[in-house]
Amino acid sequence: MRRAVFALVVGGALSALAACGTASGPTPGSAAGTGPAGAALPSALVETKESCEALGQAYTQNVGPFAEALSKMVAGPAATTRQNAQTKLGNLAVAVRAATEGSTDAQIKSDGKQTADSLTAKSKDAAFFQGIKNADDVNKVLGPTLKEWLSPVTHHCS
Repeated sequence: MRRAVFALVVGGALSALAACGTASGPTPGSAAGTGPAGAALPSALVETKESCEALGQAYTQNVGPFAEALSKMVAGPAATTRQNAQTKLGNLAVAVRAATEGSTDAQIKSDGKQTADSLTAKSKDAAFFQGIKNADDVNKVLGPTLKEWLSPVTHHCS
């Protein structure tokens, strides 16, 4: 049951972020940077789409390992597994920063920095991780808490 809930939470979160920026992006088979009927998208939309795709990749590559580390943390010896979970959250922060720092959109760049700084601070907060004691706590972190942490950047991609 615990694995099913875990898979559901992570799968839903991944689906939401993977869809990031697709509503205004090119349709399958069209050239990059073009919209419906071959009209060129404004460069701001292309930049937002690229940033959202980079954020989606950062999320996809880092949330699974973070979720796995949290699950191991509540199941095993806390000291080493907690450090691993903190490292995995720090890796997500680094990936978010990398995905947004090169953006020419000042707001995405600023929001990416804010999100990465927040994730970095949280990854160093041992008390936060000590408060995660069971599967319900893990699900809360991977669901609403993670969504809240990422909200400064994800609102650009909806």
